[in-house]
Amino acid sequence: MKKEKRYMALCLSCFLSVFFLISLGLEAQREPLTLTWENIFTQNYGASRAALSPNGKWVAITASTPEQRGIFLKEVESGAQAQFWISGSSPSWFADGRRIVYSNKGDLWTIGIGEITPKRLTSDTLDERAPKPSPDGKYVAFYSGRSGFQDIWMVPSDGSAEAKQLTIEAMALDDFRFYPSWSPDSRKIAYYSFKGDYWEDDIWVVDVATGEERQVSKNLMAMSTPIWSPDGSQIALFANAKDEYWYEDLSYIYLIDPKAGTDKKLKMQVHATDLLFNHTVSWSGDGSELFFPYQERSEVELWRVSSQGGVATRVTNMGGTFFNYHATPSADAFVFVRSTSTRGNDVDYIKVEGGLPRRLTNFSTEWQGLLEPEEISYRSWDGLYIQGFVYYPHNFDAGNKYPALVHVHGGGTNTYYKRLSLNEQYMAQKGYVVIAVNYRGGSGFDRPFQDLSINDWGNGQAKDAAFASNFIRSQPWSNGKVGIYGYSYGGITSMAAITRVPDAFDAAVPMAGIYDFGDAYTNADRIGKIFTKTGHGGSPDERPEIYKVSNALSRVEKVKTPLLIMHGEADVRAPFRQYELAVKILKEKEKTFESKSYPNEPHGFRNPQNRVDMYNRLEAWFKKWL
Repeated sequence: MKKEKRYMALCLSCFLSVFFLISLGLEAQREPLTLTWENIFTQNYGASRAALSPNGKWVAITASTPEQRGIFLKEVESGAQAQFWISGSSPSWFADGRRIVYSNKGDLWTIGIGEITPKRLTSDTLDERAPKPSPDGKYVAFYSGRSGFQDIWMVPSDGSAEAKQLTIEAMALDDFRFYPSWSPDSRKIAYYSFKGDYWEDDIWVVDVATGEERQVSKNLMAMSTPIWSPDGSQIALFANAKDEYWYEDLSYIYLIDPKAGTDKKLKMQVHATDLLFNHTVSWSGDGSELFFPYQERSEVELWRVSSQGGVATRVTNMGGTFFNYHATPSADAFVFVRSTSTRGNDVDYIKVEGGLPRRLTNFSTEWQGLLEPEEISYRSWDGLYIQGFVYYPHNFDAGNKYPALVHVHGGGTNTYYKRLSLNEQYMAQKGYVVIAVNYRGGSGFDRPFQDLSINDWGNGQAKDAAFASNFIRSQPWSNGKVGIYGYSYGGITSMAAITRVPDAFDAAVPMAGIYDFGDAYTNADRIGKIFTKTGHGGSPDERPEIYKVSNALSRVEKVKTPLLIMHGEADVRAPFRQYELAVKILKEKEKTFESKSYPNEPHGFRNPQNRVDMYNRLEAWFKKWL
């Protein structure tokens, strides 16, 4: 045994030495880059995912640098930089803390610390995603659409056999959320499914040996990966009640008894934040505590509560926003992929005892001339005050005159988060005062504020954006010209604003929006349909009067604002037909507009050069009219 340990130590030492030389300078400080659209969309490097090893000694990080893109390895207590390990993404540790499973080029692989040659688990043209090793290390579970649905499959971790299907028609093919969740004894996997009802996300459990599937929740809509308690007696997750609004970022923590098939809300004074389905809950090693992210205003921090419920308290005070976090199995340490208004995505570390976070990586691009935005509130149409973040041009002088832009965020029920927002920084450097607003219905301001948009999409939110233009024109530095732009729900709100308050804006750029929810209900992907139905309290046939409220195309006749409308032709979240309908009506009504669509691009563009083109057009449009 001693001989084996010495051999392993020697291998690890050689591995670290070799990879230190390979990785030398990968995280080194570089000259800050100039903000250009080309640089923003092709050279915005940083971390995207981080996973702590079970013993807390290592962090496997998915990241990109100018030299490398893939998985890096960082020793937590070492001052050495993170070292490039292997090409791929989605690393997940085996329970022994010696190796990971990961995805690369559509297949699954494993590799151990001290190794440079990975072992292939799958070799096919089919898709594999979200791999998770069983606690006993014998198998890897993953999601795949090869059955025509998003189902869970299982493959031996030594690659000795072909993958075996476990679930049957678990989820829609176009729904890519969450991970499989193994029970502590490796006998069962918990997962979300629409088997019971197309419109519902229930939690089910499959027996690995027999393939028997059983629904274990009844009252909730899952908003995160379900997580087993250490003793396997409970399952925790973020969720909303089925009979309420599909709240994003302000969910409850639910506890499920998988044997009894019952579920209940955990009582505490705050909510939990899934943040676009990225986060979930973490159990302490003894099952007595739960850790979870929670958003207040525009920032996200980690919180703790007893697993029996009670008063939740904040663990971190980092500032900014993290879109990924991970804990050791005992929850004695955490890593975060965090960003701030002037820092890109890098990995921070904190122990459960608390204190200040420690930055572990320096992957993110350094940019020239970034300025901290100024947080303000302005009075809106009904007396409510709306949060805004103001980006000023360099050498701003309130005695001079400036054009301005209102940015409206995507998501609708989400937020303009306090993180690195290069688009607004860039437009400010080009001489605009940019105000990013958190209109009503968004998260971060508790449930009553989020409830304001229920059955009122595209109405009060659009007026909030329009009243930002009133605030701007009241400022001594305003030249009187104001534009509006946004992507996804920001595109929705941009179009809604110029149809409801025709004199508010002098130019508009709605991108990838929905302008007639009644039509989108018929051809959006599953998440888009659920989002639409819950936001309107039912289907178009059930709630025609509510769909009339959100229909911007029925109000195009009122538009006075020159607009540039853009969309991806492969978009199914905000269906491309929305763009086609809008262009058709804008032509019929002889409005001043330009349009541009991008072939083969889904809701989130894949070709960065198309993003560059889109925002070059946006910049030119505002230069022309403002």
